Formats: sequence, C-alpha cells, structure tokens
Amino acid sequence: MILQRPIRKSFRNIAIAGISGRRFDIKIERGRFVSVRDAAAQAPASSASEPGTAAVFSHEELRLRTAAEEVDGTDLWISPGLIDLHTHMGWTDFDHADQAKRDSAEVEAMQADAFEATLRTGVTTVRDAGGLLPEAAKRLIRKYGHPLRVHNGSHMFGAADAQGLDYLKRKMDEVLASGADWIKIMATGGLGSPTEQVSDPILSDKEFAFLVRYAHEHGRRVFVHTWGGVTVDWAAEAGVESIEHGMFVTREQAERLAERNVAWVPTASIYRIAADPDGVLGLPPVIQERAMRAVEAHAHAVGYAKLAGVRLGFGTDYATPALHGRNLQEMDALALYGLSRAEIWHSATTGAAEILGRAHELGRIGEGLLADAALFAADPLAARSEEELRGSIVCVLTAAAADEWAGG
Repeated sequence: MILQRPIRKSFRNIAIAGISGRRFDIKIERGRFVSVRDAAAQAPASSASEPGTAAVFSHEELRLRTAAEEVDGTDLWISPGLIDLHTHMGWTDFDHADQAKRDSAEVEAMQADAFEATLRTGVTTVRDAGGLLPEAAKRLIRKYGHPLRVHNGSHMFGAADAQGLDYLKRKMDEVLASGADWIKIMATGGLGSPTEQVSDPILSDKEFAFLVRYAHEHGRRVFVHTWGGVTVDWAAEAGVESIEHGMFVTREQAERLAERNVAWVPTASIYRIAADPDGVLGLPPVIQERAMRAVEAHAHAVGYAKLAGVRLGFGTDYATPALHGRNLQEMDALALYGLSRAEIWHSATTGAAEILGRAHELGRIGEGLLADAALFAADPLAARSEEELRGSIVCVLTAAAADEWAGG
C-alpha cells in the first residue's frame, strides 16, 4: 500500500525504528511531520500499555488499519523513507543494446513499474546514477502516479568524454541545462573491463579536476564511479561528495576519505548477484569471474572504511525488472561485510540524507521534516533477511501527491 501525501494522519503509541524502549504519538499534516512526542509523557499512567499485552493483528488487518486518519500504532514501527543513493531507474536491460530493441511505450511502462516496485520496498528517494533525465522522471511520476523522489545524475562522464577541457565545458553546460543536480564521473572501468585494467583512470587528472571544480562552481554535487587506484586519491583531493563501489580502496585511502569527509556508497550486493552463475542476471562467465574478484575485495574495503570512520551511504546499483524492488538485499550484503543493522539503517536514512544535502528535510522522523516514511509490522532493525524485512512492510507514506510532484 502506498499512501500519497495524506492531508492529515496521526499514529498513537508507535515505535520509531532505531529507538528502543520508547513509543511516540506522531501527527502528519500536508506531507510534513507536525508533531513527534513521547507517548508515555502524553498519556495518564493508568492508561499506559504493558509490554506484551497488545492485540495481535494479521498483516492485512494492519494494512487496512493504517489507511485510517488516526491509527493505533501499538503493533507498528515507523522509519523515515529509505534512500537509495545509487540506482538506475531508466534501465530496463543489463545490455543497453537490448533496451534499444524495445519500443518507447514498452520502455516507459517498464520504467514506471520500476518506480512502483522501488517505492514498495520503503525506498522513497533515489539518486539516479545515470540514464534518466530529470524531465523523464517527472513525466513518469505524473503519468503513472508513483511519486518517487528522484535526484538525477543524467549523463555519466566517461571514456567518450575524454576529449579535453573545451569539450568537457560544452558537455557540462548541456548537462547542467538539462536540470541534473548531480554530476557523475566514471573515473575507472567496471565489470566490462579486464581485471588488470579496472583501476586505470579513464579521464586525465586535469579533466577529472575540471569536472569537479566546474560542477561545484555551479552548485552541483559530484559522485564518482571508481573501483580503486589513483582516482580514489583524486576524488579525496578534489573534495567530491561521494565515491561509488570502491572495492579496491586501501586502508590508507579510507583514512584519506574520512579526513576529507568524502562519503562512500559501496553498492555491495550487485557484485554478489553478478558473480552468481545461477543468479537473475545470468552474465557470461568472464563477467562472473570479475564480479567474484570484486566481492572478495569488497569486504576488506568496507572494513577499512568502518575502521577509519568513513561516512557510508546505502546504494544498490540496481536496474532491470529482476532487481528493482529488491533494494533491501543491499542490507544483507552490508551485514555480511561487518556493518551492524543500526549502521546500515543509518546509511539508508540519516546518513544518506546528509550525503544528498537534504538532511534538513529527509532521513529522520522529526517535526517539520517531509513525511516520507515506511511502516513495518515488526522491528525492521531486527529482521534477519531481506525477505523477512520486505515482508514486514505494511505501507509506505510519501510527502507529495503524484499529480503535484515538481521534482527534488
């Protein structure tokens, strides 16, 4: 169930994910939290519920109950809407040549399905990592009624753009004019590159520095695709907002990222999926082998980041119908790599909002903030798997109605 911008809604005695031993009375009006108060402080002592005495409701009963304007939240948990900092909402096929074979109506319908599937996982905000223009995102939301909050990277600056600074300036001006609020730099290769070359720079150091400087001068944030090598050092030195993937980041580089306050979005699960010979992507053996090497390195790199205090963000790098809607798999991968459930939840809520530069209105349950939220029938931080967590989602709230969505 996806509830778009309820005019007025309140939850009595509801738990907030990540806050133990307390329950809250929460009120929402016109897409914002207007009141978040400790329930115990509001109720007479004689009316306080004893632990374990709440009635047990079926999942469907909880879904029906949450549609009401005033909801008894005794059996519910609320979380800020989750934020996926690295996804591709415009991609319908792993191989772009396959997408090109589809007609435009089919592509658009598949993209709309991806928006809905993503929302149903409790993800209410995404940063599209290339492939979807801002106007296309707005059109999809208005036409199909799935008000996913999309921050756009639009173009991916990579090998085809390594044509000198004059060319890059012209191309940057085009991207800025498209409305992109993030600039993405493909600093190294990826699964398509031979292992021995995957950390080699695609752009020159001068081209890389120019893109970051020009983006910042025009008020845009920068995220950098890098598997490792010298481009991680370039990113730290230039002060980009985040690096992505980073499976070959060294201990020293992690410390440098922390010193420069550069965030890191590992996108851990996609490489595990790509390495699986029986997985949904069904990639060729040579790509599976490259993905497995990435998986083997990733756990060490994430450990270095945790030890150094690098800000970690939640991102999936998911695309195609086989992956959209399974965003919560990333939490399982990060747990395997040593992050606690609390750390993972922070990376997908408060931490992700900070990376986006939207902590003033997203990522927390608090008065005045946008009421993007997910409701669960069990404590989401106690879920043992993606399946269990996804199955406990009761409904998703969004702060804006689709027909009035204007972006950002």
